[in-house]
Amino acid sequence: MSTAGTRGTALASGARAIGAHAGGLWRFSRPHTIVGTTVSVIALYAIAAAAGHASGALDLAATLLAAWCVNVAIVGLNQIEDVEIDRVNKPDLPLAAGELSAAAAKLIVGATAVIAATMAITQGPIELAAVLAALFVGAAYSSPPLRLKRFPAVAVISISMVRALAVNLGVYGHFAGSLDDLPAAIWALTIFVVPFSAAIALLKDVPDIEGDRRYRIRTFSVRLGARRVFAIALGVLCAAYLGMAIPVALELPHISRPLFAIGHLGALAVLLVSARRVDPDDAVGFTRFYMLVWQLFFFEYVLVGISFLAGSTP
Repeated sequence: MSTAGTRGTALASGARAIGAHAGGLWRFSRPHTIVGTTVSVIALYAIAAAAGHASGALDLAATLLAAWCVNVAIVGLNQIEDVEIDRVNKPDLPLAAGELSAAAAKLIVGATAVIAATMAITQGPIELAAVLAALFVGAAYSSPPLRLKRFPAVAVISISMVRALAVNLGVYGHFAGSLDDLPAAIWALTIFVVPFSAAIALLKDVPDIEGDRRYRIRTFSVRLGARRVFAIALGVLCAAYLGMAIPVALELPHISRPLFAIGHLGALAVLLVSARRVDPDDAVGFTRFYMLVWQLFFFEYVLVGISFLAGSTP
């Protein structure tokens, strides 16, 4: 083979290796949670800007970077602690599959946690409190000695509180400069995210019963069964959507009420149609439904943000 051919082969191999490593790191970050974090931060910034608290694109970029780092640190730590369980439940994750070493995973988690905390220090007390609270709860959820995921009710509450309070109130409060005079849209979004996040926390364990039972993680799915947990989570989601579509829409000021109500009823219809087709005992099919619920979570921030922008425009 010619020198040029050898060099080309080496470059192609190197490019494939880089691509494989990048893909592994991306899957290690749990992309659906990264997308959720991104959409929520941008929507909260848009609401703050519409309320007269525009802090600038640079602040938005810095907040996004800190939020991404918190996200990676939390989900990465969970994979480090649950690597044996994930080899049963999620064998395609890079750490469980052996694509990423434990040392590299710990380095990533440590670096992202330090970066997030360092950036938060420079961005004010509200963001610092939100970042530290999220990191603490994430560590307590996954790691000994607390390992809150062993206690299903506490686990659901901890996940809900991080998404509802640390993200919504913390990020908006940072953009606005204070937690005084929060728009009604932020309170409604925060209240909605509590049950929605609780439902996500319930649903995420449904396909993982085998590994959780083997390693004595007594989730609600292990205790009650997949079908009963699915029914409970679906009921919680329906109640949350109906609450937002009717009574909340009628009371919220500075919001496009028709858009707000119709958007929530449409999302509920999508949820119910999809739920009719899902079998909780089919792990692959149920995971697709679970990812749809995450997409509806993304949509909620977009819907509330657009409804607030439309209602605030003279």
